[in-house]
Amino acid sequence: MFGIHDFGVFLAACIVLNLTPGPDTFYILGRSMAQGRAAGLASVFGIACGTVVHTLAAALGISAILAASASAFLVIKLAGAAYLIYLGIRMILTRSSPAAIPADFSSSGFLAIFRQGLITNVLNPKVALFFLAFVPQFISADSTSKFAAFVTLGLSFVGTGTVWCLILVRGSSWLGDRLRHSRSFSNWLNRGAGALFVFLGIRLATTKS
Repeated sequence: MFGIHDFGVFLAACIVLNLTPGPDTFYILGRSMAQGRAAGLASVFGIACGTVVHTLAAALGISAILAASASAFLVIKLAGAAYLIYLGIRMILTRSSPAAIPADFSSSGFLAIFRQGLITNVLNPKVALFFLAFVPQFISADSTSKFAAFVTLGLSFVGTGTVWCLILVRGSSWLGDRLRHSRSFSNWLNRGAGALFVFLGIRLATTKS
């Protein structure tokens, strides 16, 4: 569909990546633990909408580049492969320190928390760069609907991420303590995701699709 390949692998990768602790994880945990479930939900929806913005922006950007050069898609994929391998090696070699989960927040209204989560995610350049590196490798170079393929994959990533974030809100106290105090737990997740990045990067660099 739309030139998407290995969709099952993509979903599995999304799940692993979403489980890996990151800024969004700690932000949601902090909101939930400090201000309750409603604040956590507002954070989840804000971050999810921010990810949708990244999906649409990346899809439009790639479509514009492709309109100017037929070989640009291959360049994007190879650059993405190098970036994923770099991220993977860095995550494998770096040991996690105890997580700093934020607890002091000035805003408390649902819309204010939603807006802060949205802005925080949209203005994070690492999210945009990751989308450009990760998603294109699951789209065939000869796809005639790359925009639709990108949006489909991006929304799938948003969907799996939102489900995980809702679980974070539900179990914020237990998960927060686990991530904050257990270095081995965080290290295991980071190394697993790092190995996945390296695998996907090598796979991307060696495939012709």
